[in-house]
Amino acid sequence: MANRAVRAARSFEDALAFLSVFALAVLLLVEVVTRRVLNTGLRNSTVWVEHLVLAATFVAAAVTSRQKKHIALATGLFLPKRLKGPAEVLTAALASGLTLAFALSALSFTWTAFAASDRISFVPKRLLVLVMTAGFLAMSVRFVGALERKRARIGAAAAAAALGLVLGFEPLVQLVTAGGAHPVPALAAVQGVLGPAVAAAAGPMIVLLVVAAVLGLPIFTVLGGVGYLLFAKAGLPLEIVPNQAYSVLTGNAIPAIPLFAAVGFFLSESKAGERMVRFFQAVFGWFPGGLTVMAVLVCAFFTTFTGASGVTILCLGGLLAVILEKAGYPKRFTVGLLTAAGSVGLLFPPSLPVIIYGVISQTSIKDMFVGGLLPGIFLVVSVMALGVVYSVKKGIPRHPFRPGEALRALRDSFWELLLPVLVFVLYFGGVASLQESAAIALLYAFVVETFVKKDLRIRDLPRIFLSAVPIIGGVLIILALANGLSYYVIDAQIPQKLSAWVAASISSKYVFLLLLNMALLLVGCFMDIYSAILVVVPLIIPLGQLFGIHPVHLGIIFLANLELGYLTPPVGLNLYLASYRFDEPITRVYKDVLGFLLLGLAAVLLITYVPLLTTALL
Repeated sequence: MANRAVRAARSFEDALAFLSVFALAVLLLVEVVTRRVLNTGLRNSTVWVEHLVLAATFVAAAVTSRQKKHIALATGLFLPKRLKGPAEVLTAALASGLTLAFALSALSFTWTAFAASDRISFVPKRLLVLVMTAGFLAMSVRFVGALERKRARIGAAAAAAALGLVLGFEPLVQLVTAGGAHPVPALAAVQGVLGPAVAAAAGPMIVLLVVAAVLGLPIFTVLGGVGYLLFAKAGLPLEIVPNQAYSVLTGNAIPAIPLFAAVGFFLSESKAGERMVRFFQAVFGWFPGGLTVMAVLVCAFFTTFTGASGVTILCLGGLLAVILEKAGYPKRFTVGLLTAAGSVGLLFPPSLPVIIYGVISQTSIKDMFVGGLLPGIFLVVSVMALGVVYSVKKGIPRHPFRPGEALRALRDSFWELLLPVLVFVLYFGGVASLQESAAIALLYAFVVETFVKKDLRIRDLPRIFLSAVPIIGGVLIILALANGLSYYVIDAQIPQKLSAWVAASISSKYVFLLLLNMALLLVGCFMDIYSAILVVVPLIIPLGQLFGIHPVHLGIIFLANLELGYLTPPVGLNLYLASYRFDEPITRVYKDVLGFLLLGLAAVLLITYVPLLTTALL
């Protein structure tokens, strides 16, 4: 009976995750049609879209915790076997306790920030925003529930409950006293003791979270927890964390993220990859290194739409490796090429990191995409160039060009090749907003892969949407929780203080850019690109202004450096995915990718010191 209830709950949760993203796409599509055809639009559509994104984020995050796929540092993989068990218990207890505290804060925020009369159409806003509390509670339970040993689960659950109640006691008191009621004397007395104690312990707790991050604590709990503790230390309301999460998730550009992620998974779940490989192989296979050019272009295409280089490696790595090795390329070169190629494409529309950077830095997303075109092409070409040089040096045989095969391949892949053109025309042509373009692209991908190519069936929709959940939930929950930390950083005037220190210490723009490159490469070694955007960007924006660096150029420098982070030992994400996909020791992958890493570094330096590459098209 219990197992049946669990399965039913999971099915309900999966259905909610699917329906929230599906409804988001449908609502945006209807809005486009009614506005363009009827010149009206839908009443309250913007507010409904915002809250559907909120729902999609927290339901997807809950599903991601169930799947154990939250983004975390890979350093925990290096732990000795005897330490992995204790590390799992520690990280589970911390993650569970922090998310419980977030849940209490979110509940207090929901009841204090929205009046009972606040409604969207006929639905109370409080009811919609409660998804934050429900999502955090689900994650809290699952973090400790994932532990295999019963004794470990009980111990971690007890520790998590104690930690969550202590950290969340102040919001709990606020909730009890909401509406102007007098504080319960006993609660006020306890808060008078716990408040100063939490503030005093904030520093050591932050150190513990940093250590736990190295052990595998999910990044969103680290960033959210650090922000939460800093607010506690400063005596500021802890509801700021959910407040900032709500604020960023209801932003204008955010709906594009889950929709474009779903587009990428429609492509990866169909045979679009095979058709793209066939097309590029037919077109480029005739000249030296043509197959390496094919591999890089296919990887760039899929990384652009999924926003996740790992998806490209996992979904297409096997197919591309077989083609390259059959053509005579050694496995070590193949692994290095595909690992490096998996990260290129992140500067092209509709890349998720570019969208998130634009949101956080308040830089025009359209300008960011335009500015990233030439640097993106340059990075892609640099990886291609190394492949061509290697092919010529090793005398890899070429395939004769067959016009008939090229035309057949073009015909088969035409509809997929048209997709980036569609997005470009819609968004850059001013026909639709970014989120509307994403909804149209999703509809297009669905129609093509389901009815034109017939690779997918309508009943596959929930499965495909759910396959995108780790990207949607994993990325957006980081965005949500890190925004609180960003708020603290800005409120404490840390960027201004850093800017004043840099101004007093560094006079040369070029020295600053060199130091910036070094710092970002170091960040890329230990932090995923999404977390880095949230944490680092608020710090570098005033520094860029100080030295007169164009805001778009600064953004491209940042993203190009962080793109290299996917390849940078010891914890570059692509390195671990390649090790898993190609069944190679991680140390071997380090060596295989070294040449591509050095070439990428040279390309990034050129992008940094030749701003015209970025600004020429603006």
